Amino acid sequence: VAPAWERMLAERPELADDIDPALRAELLEQARALLSGYYRLEDPTRFDPQSCEQRVEVELADGTLLRGFVDRIDVAPTGEVRVVDYKTGKAPPEARALAEFKAMFQMKFYAVALLRSRGVLPTRLRLVYLADCQVLDYSPDLDELERFEKTLMAMWRAIQSAGVTGDFRPKPSRLCDWCAHHAHCPTFGGTPPPYPGWPKVFDDGDPDTVLRAEPAA
Repeated sequence: VAPAWERMLAERPELADDIDPALRAELLEQARALLSGYYRLEDPTRFDPQSCEQRVEVELADGTLLRGFVDRIDVAPTGEVRVVDYKTGKAPPEARALAEFKAMFQMKFYAVALLRSRGVLPTRLRLVYLADCQVLDYSPDLDELERFEKTLMAMWRAIQSAGVTGDFRPKPSRLCDWCAHHAHCPTFGGTPPPYPGWPKVFDDGDPDTVLRAEPAA
């Protein structure tokens, strides 16, 4: 880990002043622990991934755009596709089921994107939890992914409708305990700020364009 950090500093020396030395030491120690967990789960010399940090983008039949980055894609000699995602965090036991549900939603999102962009059904979706050295495998079928695709289309229509009206409903969960915006949330008696309108975005191929877009007048 330390040599990798030194190589990064050689390439980007400005990072040296961005992190407090005590915090840097803590982050490097956490990185060592995660890396150790990884090597307990996998031997990277025993497989050759087709791609890592692969950007995927596809437009569904109704115009819904799926875009994301897949941690790792493996393709077997026989053509089977495995999608792998690494999780550095560790959910507390009482929240593990919810965390896995959300993570698998993300994996199905990637699976639909690969299905429509490559015409191949991923045979296995794998979540690798580095913090507690656990692996969760799931094998979707075509009917399931087609139903999930319709769910994604419906969600995007709902987002577009909310973008026009500004009607974004709160979804209370255990995560609210860590939220710093209770004063603006109706669930906690707060008042939402004035809605600035749906941003006008011209897609230039940059996935971060929407983050820089100006609100509608």
